[in-house]
Amino acid sequence: MATRLLYCHCAFAQAVPRPVKQDVLRALTDSGADFDAVADLCEMSARKDPALAEFARAEHLTCVACYPRAVRWLFSAAGAPLDEARVRFLNMRAQTAEEIVAALGGGDPGAPVPQGSAG
Repeated sequence: MATRLLYCHCAFAQAVPRPVKQDVLRALTDSGADFDAVADLCEMSARKDPALAEFARAEHLTCVACYPRAVRWLFSAAGAPLDEARVRFLNMRAQTAEEIVAALGGGDPGAPVPQGSAG
């Protein structure tokens, strides 16, 4: 299994500041990186979308979304719990776009990254 990069646009809950998510998405797109963009993890969890299980099975998953505890709960509620040893979170509610882009720019995708806030 390969490393996956998952970006949540938080389209429905709109809990993530618009400038942060727009800047992060633009940087991802401009970088040419291979990533999965989803409209809203909350909505996917409510539907128990099978794609969440696919993301959870990734060898390494970097999840660019909101608070790590919320993302863990969403995956768990959808029947696709995340393995903490294989996932890192970048929190668009607590980190700046610059911090997130810098964290995505290097290092092991499975390496822990400072969360910027209680997760």
